Amino acid sequence: MTQHHSRALSLSALTVLELSPPQMVECAAQAGYDYVGLRLVPATDHEVRHDIISAGALKRETLARVRDTGVKVLDVEILRLKPDTDVNACLPMLDAAAELGARYVLVAGNDPDEARTAERLAQLCELAEPRGLAPSLEPMPWTDVKDVTQGARIVKAAARRNTGLIVDPIHFDRAGTSTETLRALPREYFGYVQFCDAPAERPTDLDTLLYQARCERMIPGEGGLDLAGILRALPEHLPISVEVPMQRWAKTASALERARRLREATLAVLERTYAATPSSIAS
Repeated sequence: MTQHHSRALSLSALTVLELSPPQMVECAAQAGYDYVGLRLVPATDHEVRHDIISAGALKRETLARVRDTGVKVLDVEILRLKPDTDVNACLPMLDAAAELGARYVLVAGNDPDEARTAERLAQLCELAEPRGLAPSLEPMPWTDVKDVTQGARIVKAAARRNTGLIVDPIHFDRAGTSTETLRALPREYFGYVQFCDAPAERPTDLDTLLYQARCERMIPGEGGLDLAGILRALPEHLPISVEVPMQRWAKTASALERARRLREATLAVLERTYAATPSSIAS
């Protein structure tokens, strides 16, 4: 019998953003995760900035926690490809990611020139490959890479083996993409998948779209997203990065309490999703 509930799970940085990187590793370990995601570069100007890229005490402590807990680093965030991006300036981040043992670098496309984005992604992949890293593009409807169809075009044009797409259920749903479209994309484009839930009703304005995505998602299985459909449209072996920022919940529950609850909820969705599929009853 296939044990789908044994799928590797990662605790995303955005879920427990109040913690420092070494605290995130410790939280992931205590909550039973296999991996952790670390934010080496803030996503916005308003976020707390942890200097984990330079060779200082914070990096040493993070490396020690990774070594002592056995929790591995799945991905690091966030690298934005903008019109004026110099990919060589990303080398310190890539070096830190490699030192931490990360597998993926989350990339956002913030350049309206699609061909230039593909070219920069290819250059980034060349720098990342000897470091054992796969820079992967996450489509988000408010960026210049709005959906997986556009993301797939860029990945194809970049023509590098160590890149691909990151599917986040809330972004995937808000972009209005069908699971059939997802299922039709090359399987090698996917290294891991993010996981969360959200209200079924799609926001009609940008402020609400951003607020839901960055601050108030929902526990997997408690919202209206087609999580089962997304999971079934992707390879079954992918590690799952649990990315569920919930600011209101964070005011009343510790990071560890939230991380444990989200892990349980994710496993429950996996069990329900695969319970009736032929592969789950094969001997």
